[in-house]
Amino acid sequence: MHYALVDSVEGLVTLVQLGVLEIHTWGSRADDVERSDRIILDLDPGPDVSWEAVVDAATLVRQRLEAVGFSAYPKTTGGKGLHVVAPILRGPDWQRARNVARAIADDVSALDAALYTTNPLKNKRHGRIFVDYIRNTRGATAVAGYSTRARPGAPVSVPVRWDELAAGVRSDGYDIRSTPHRLAALGRDPWDGYEASAASLEPAERAYGLS
Repeated sequence: MHYALVDSVEGLVTLVQLGVLEIHTWGSRADDVERSDRIILDLDPGPDVSWEAVVDAATLVRQRLEAVGFSAYPKTTGGKGLHVVAPILRGPDWQRARNVARAIADDVSALDAALYTTNPLKNKRHGRIFVDYIRNTRGATAVAGYSTRARPGAPVSVPVRWDELAAGVRSDGYDIRSTPHRLAALGRDPWDGYEASAASLEPAERAYGLS
């Protein structure tokens, strides 16, 4: 099996020359694609769900992740939802990572079944937020940080801080024009400490009865 790998600026430029507008990555790294190194929860709202409700959902996911020992980092998708990402110590296979992600998604969904769902069927999302744990499956992908999206205005998926979400940053708030200005103005990486905060799955597995 062969997979595409880009590890240089020249490689990114080549993607652009090929007409690639969106870059989606696995939840693992090239030297061992069978071992996850993150958990990602994708909050995908129905068209009639407010942005404030999406931010509230992200906060709940953060609380659940932190309660079982993870750190949580938010990222806009360049669309209408949010990603909440937790770095994990490399080693767990895909199924273990997916099981933990699903347990957390189920936990959040149980708080308000009228607002949250883990059912991927689009006809079940009216007025609700799909808490998508399926992106933790082997071969599934999520849009990469700082990737453009193939949408009007060329929005960009951007890693952000929690206080920026609280201040009103929206998922489509940055595009190819404003993102360079944001990067130039940042005093520090909004995900500073991400790699150092990678945590074991085991406390979460014990908490959710998965071990």
